[in-house]
Amino acid sequence: MNCQVYQLPELETATSGTREALQAIIHTILFIRSPGPVAPHDVHCESFQTTYTRIATDHEPPPTNKYSSQSRALSGQQHHYNQQLPAYHKSDLDRKVDDSIETFLRTLTPIGPELMAGNLAVSFFERRSKNKLFGLVNQEEKVVWEQWILRVVVNNTPRPMGTDEASVIERQRIQDTAEGMLKAVLLKVFELAGSETDHIPPVMYDFEISSAKKADDRDEFYSRVSNLPALINLGS
Repeated sequence: MNCQVYQLPELETATSGTREALQAIIHTILFIRSPGPVAPHDVHCESFQTTYTRIATDHEPPPTNKYSSQSRALSGQQHHYNQQLPAYHKSDLDRKVDDSIETFLRTLTPIGPELMAGNLAVSFFERRSKNKLFGLVNQEEKVVWEQWILRVVVNNTPRPMGTDEASVIERQRIQDTAEGMLKAVLLKVFELAGSETDHIPPVMYDFEISSAKKADDRDEFYSRVSNLPALINLGS
């Protein structure tokens, strides 16, 4: 089975908003790619003027919302309703996502002054039985059929904290830039999710979140960002 790989737009954010931004992106992907009927739950970000839809849990009331009802339609995924992701409870699903984010953040590497970067991968896979030694030993293999790659840059440049007009304008510019990048990623998720669906297997499948390192583009990326003005302040 060939693996469908989707490259998402780059995301740059400050430390204070990194975890929430990654939660929004990952939960959006999981909601769209859930092959069974799931209840939507809308979440409004605290660090960004953005709302995203995630899989509702038993502890979250599924609100009626036009955006969430259209999310799966926009993704083009209207099949495989007899299958569903493993039945995670709230603590299981959230812990898996949050722990994976923390693990990923520990893999970030310096690419310039006050800048850390890495590549996050959200992979969907199915488990298949694999026979070895003339069928005497039965092993399970993991077959990845789709992967989402996100380049993440964490910017620790202090933002201006003054009350003067220039500082206020700069803080707003930084915030607007971060929100714009997050929204661009979310919109790209919907666009790509609906572009192709034939590769999605009609069986139970799972997901994992990992770091997809790309050492070969590090120098080129450093050269580009080192000459840019600071976009995000990590100090707030």
